[in-house]
Amino acid sequence: METELSKKLGVEHAIFGFTPFPAVAAAITRAGGFGVLGAVRYTAPDDLARDLDWMQEHTDGRPYGLDVVMPAKKVEGVTEADVEAMIPDGHRQFVQDTLAKHGVPELAEGEASGWRITGWMEEVARNQLDVAFDYPIKLLANALGSPPADVVRRAHDQDVLVAALAGSARHARHHADAGIDIVVAQGYEAGGHTGEIASMVLVPDVVDAVGPLPVLAAGGIGSGEQIAAGLALGAQGVWLGSLWLIAEEADLHSRALTRKLLAAGSGDTVRSRALTGKPARQLRTEWTDAWDDPSGPGTLPMPLQGLLVAEAVSRIQKYETGALLGTPVGQIVGRMNSERSVQAVFDDLTRGFERAVDRINRIAGRSAS
Repeated sequence: METELSKKLGVEHAIFGFTPFPAVAAAITRAGGFGVLGAVRYTAPDDLARDLDWMQEHTDGRPYGLDVVMPAKKVEGVTEADVEAMIPDGHRQFVQDTLAKHGVPELAEGEASGWRITGWMEEVARNQLDVAFDYPIKLLANALGSPPADVVRRAHDQDVLVAALAGSARHARHHADAGIDIVVAQGYEAGGHTGEIASMVLVPDVVDAVGPLPVLAAGGIGSGEQIAAGLALGAQGVWLGSLWLIAEEADLHSRALTRKLLAAGSGDTVRSRALTGKPARQLRTEWTDAWDDPSGPGTLPMPLQGLLVAEAVSRIQKYETGALLGTPVGQIVGRMNSERSVQAVFDDLTRGFERAVDRINRIAGRSAS
């Protein structure tokens, strides 16, 4: 599964694996792919530095990258406290009422929320970058599109490629104009923040829109056959995220959540604003239903929603409240039926890719080499 892009980055397989878990990211790199560590949960620079130190020790000198959540436009002088003050009291009450309805206990006195998505805040994201650029990362990816121009220049000055996710050809052209090196065409099926166009339509549209820039196919990919399809559509690799949530190396801190993922079908996800304020595909739960119910107050825009629900999500996760317990995940969850090591997943992906290539060769009347 080598492509021009994978050769440029020095990886055996054109499989880019996004994950919030350092152990998974390192295992992806060791298996011959390109591990990308998600930075959004690192609000303390020292924590990110600690895990990047660990990555350095466990990637055998092979390349890896970092994914941040950073808006292209900077808002001057706005602090997290300023944003918190914008949250209406009625929304706060709705959160408390929903938790009370399901009997979710309070956190212990003095216990801070362990889940707080603030990585899109300008100050937090830039602190992450100050740490990251002290390490030999080879790729900086941004989940909210093109990062600010000065960040792109800084990455290029350090020979770091920049990738940005796109949900339409229009977004992809904007990324190309901004000097992005790689466009991740993320289809509707994907977990997390995602657009409205399915991968089968989106990938060739983006390839045509930004060529010869390399494109990675993302969304609904969880088998070698699907990787072959992505490459056949013109992509130079694939971007996989959901698949790694049930890897043996993952650390979800919740067996109940793992069991829900293993049991879920491809129709058990929903694209909801409940988590961050932007449409994000996740497991459908009574929590997402409550926020999507027209009788409720409705979600707030990003980043207000993420700050509003941060403590609630921590409580739901800590006490494993089954009806409310969820996570961002794509429609590929229906194929995520067993816990395996990252290496075992790679073995399965490569075998599936070979089967697909052999099948196409037979259809085309060529013998497999």
